[in-house]
Amino acid sequence: MEPQRKRRKGSACDTDSWVAYPVLSDEQSQDVELIEAFAAPIVDKKETSRLVRELNGLYPMITLQHIKRVRACKEEGSPHPLEVLVCLVSDAHGQEKMVSIDSLLPSDFRRDGLGEPFVVKVPARPPLTRPQFEIASKHWPLAFHEDKQVTVALKGELFSPLQKAKMHMYMTTALTAAKAGREGGMEAVGAVAVDPAMDRIIAVSHDCRGKHPLHHAVMVCIDLVARSQGGGCYSYDQYPACHFSSPSSNPFENTSEGEPAFQPYICTGYDLYVTREPCVMCAMALVHSRIGRVFYGTTSADGALGTKYKLHTQKDLNHRFEVYRGLLSKQCEDLNGLEDHFEKEHLKE
Repeated sequence: MEPQRKRRKGSACDTDSWVAYPVLSDEQSQDVELIEAFAAPIVDKKETSRLVRELNGLYPMITLQHIKRVRACKEEGSPHPLEVLVCLVSDAHGQEKMVSIDSLLPSDFRRDGLGEPFVVKVPARPPLTRPQFEIASKHWPLAFHEDKQVTVALKGELFSPLQKAKMHMYMTTALTAAKAGREGGMEAVGAVAVDPAMDRIIAVSHDCRGKHPLHHAVMVCIDLVARSQGGGCYSYDQYPACHFSSPSSNPFENTSEGEPAFQPYICTGYDLYVTREPCVMCAMALVHSRIGRVFYGTTSADGALGTKYKLHTQKDLNHRFEVYRGLLSKQCEDLNGLEDHFEKEHLKE
């Protein structure tokens, strides 16, 4: 195995040097919150079904549908095999934590098979990812509807070696564009729009704010995609590194019936590779242009896709997309050093 690692280290496409991690919503990435509940031992297993049915009627715990009502006793050698959740501490009408089963249940409730209550901590919210589930299930058994793609992505194993090689190539193109922009006196940020269905680069851009304050690399890239479809608002002929290619099939070609062929709306179904996490303006432009996925190399202090905001996960927006971070992160971070170098050279002049 050692010779193989040495060969990869010298390769121009070292896909083992980076991992693409998903940028998840706050709900998917937040810590597990626990709340207190009263549980009691079931000393007679024959009474389990009745106890669960009657407790569900008395204390339905509607907000905790992800929690299983009964669990096997964790303590080895325990005299009772099962434990049941009676109610939340907050639902016990001001009862102190040291209570009896009689104080929690009405007088007409059959207590056969129930022992004295004790306090446990249970997950307040259903887990959305496997890491959340693994932590939450240590406290009390619960249901988990796993998104297997998220699970694989969190392990850094979502993309195959062939896919990573292509992603590496696209981000390398964005890095080259970023360096060209820096040489032209702009910030070292590059972006590449890709049609993943055709494995085809549609547009390449870099920061162009030397002529227009809104011409961030992402904004330029979106405009170039629009130009590839016969639209667009600006010309970037003075920036050779900013360019676009027409789709492999002509979207304006008429069908046999004389109707215009189908044309996607700007970035629908496309991927964007950008060296630096987009700002709010660029992130909203990606929403409106219907981007499919965004891959970025390094974070930004005012980044809107993970650092300061997570616009791509906002439920009140009419479009959401996947975001992955960490592609060629070291090379993208090094662009900051490149900027510092150019600034120093500029001061010397």
